[in-house]
Amino acid sequence: MLPPWPYPFWIAHRGAGKLAPENTLAAFRLGAQHGYRMAECDAKLSADGVVFLLHDSTLERTTSSHGTAGDLPWSALAQLDAGGWHSRAYAGEPIPTLQNLARWCLANRCLLDIEIKPTPGVEEQTGRAVAELAARLWQGSPVPPLLTSFRPESLFGALAVAPHLPRGLLLDTLWDGWADIATRLQCAAIVCNHALWDAALVARVHSMGLRALSYTVNDEWAAERLIALGTDGIVTDRVDLFSPA
Repeated sequence: MLPPWPYPFWIAHRGAGKLAPENTLAAFRLGAQHGYRMAECDAKLSADGVVFLLHDSTLERTTSSHGTAGDLPWSALAQLDAGGWHSRAYAGEPIPTLQNLARWCLANRCLLDIEIKPTPGVEEQTGRAVAELAARLWQGSPVPPLLTSFRPESLFGALAVAPHLPRGLLLDTLWDGWADIATRLQCAAIVCNHALWDAALVARVHSMGLRALSYTVNDEWAAERLIALGTDGIVTDRVDLFSPA
């Protein structure tokens, strides 16, 4: 018997997938407008320890600047345009802090999957910082955020400071020892590249008492396959295609 799971099946990737600039408040608002009650974001640390939202280690792809994001203080990151790369409609959209997003999520009853996306070299430190902040921001909330990462070091950091927050191990491949690491991390979920799931793997993960989630699913045939396999959640860019109701 699997433990209770408070999260919806459908999760909006980086706010609204590709319809708005990823990891901006505009994207989370748009995902909510499409009916999504849960979103995924990417969190990392500024040079002065502020938790902010950005997927890449570098700034070039999604902001008006360049170089390693984690090398800059928050005062510099806060000045950047994180929307103009996407379209003129979003020019000037800022990089949000996790605190900004938490305030919006709590006010709008939107649940959150926080992917800990550390700058290389500060994996454990980032996991600790994200988990400490999340524990404080969601204190007293009926449903805490789900903390996920490809980096076990980050999840071990999160476990050390906020063991009550649920954790999910992200997997792009089934590397040797993943199940043992997930057990040591006291994970609640395994979040796989959707192509990895088959009936045997779903059964194994469920037998461990864990939920089986998938990223990033943008085609109907893939979603139908995962639903038929009995998986527990899908992260998608296609908030315009899949109705989360």
